[in-house]
Amino acid sequence: MKIKLLLLLAFTCATTMAQVGIGTTEPTASLDINGNLRIRGISEEMEPEIAKDSILVISRNGLVNRISSKKVLESTLKTTAKANFTTGSPTISLSILSNTATIPFDNVAFDTNNEYNATTYTYTAKQDGIYDIYAQIKASSGISVATNFGLSITKNGTVVAENSYANIELLGVNVTSPMRNVQTLLQLSENDTVTFEITTDLISVDLLNSEKDCFFTIQQIR
Repeated sequence: MKIKLLLLLAFTCATTMAQVGIGTTEPTASLDINGNLRIRGISEEMEPEIAKDSILVISRNGLVNRISSKKVLESTLKTTAKANFTTGSPTISLSILSNTATIPFDNVAFDTNNEYNATTYTYTAKQDGIYDIYAQIKASSGISVATNFGLSITKNGTVVAENSYANIELLGVNVTSPMRNVQTLLQLSENDTVTFEITTDLISVDLLNSEKDCFFTIQQIR
C-alpha cells in the first residue's frame, strides 16, 4: 500500500510539475529520490572509450552529474612540474625594478596537471596539498659586485623562502659563486600562486640559458 501511495504521488507530481519524487512529495529534479538507490542488474559497456565522458558523481547539492575520467584522474594525481629557459640565446637579461624581477622560465619540461603558465611565469595550484618546491639560477661570469644577489620563492606575491648574499670580487675576479638555489615545503590551497624572483641591488642580471643551471621543480608530496 505504501509503495502504491508513493507511486501515485510520483505520478501526480510528474503530471503537474514534470518532476517525479520517490520518498518525497516535493521533488526538485526530474527524478528526486529520497532514499537508497539499488540496481539489481546492469549491462556491461563494450566500448571502453565511452567511459572518458560517462562517470557519474554526486555533487554537493545531491544532484548526479557527469564528469570526464580525465578530470577525475587529475584531481587525484599528485602534480609535478619543471620549467627552464627556451634555448636560443646564450643569456637571459633581466632589468631589475624595485630590487626584484620575476624569472621568466618560459620552457615547460613537463607539467602533469597543466598548472604552470609559461607566459606569466606563474604556477597556480589546482588542488590543496603540501608541495616541495626547488629553484636554481646561475648568473653569467660577468656579474657585478653586489651587496645582495639572491633567489626567492613567492606565494601569492609574498616571499616565503630566499637564498641571498653578497657577490664579492677580489682583484677583479668574482670569488662568490654565481649560483643561487632555494628549496622549501609549502602548503598550497586551490588557486594559490607561486613565482620565482631575483632579489638584488644590481641594475641588471644576465642568467645562463642552460637547463642544467637554471630551472625550477614543483612536486606535490601529499
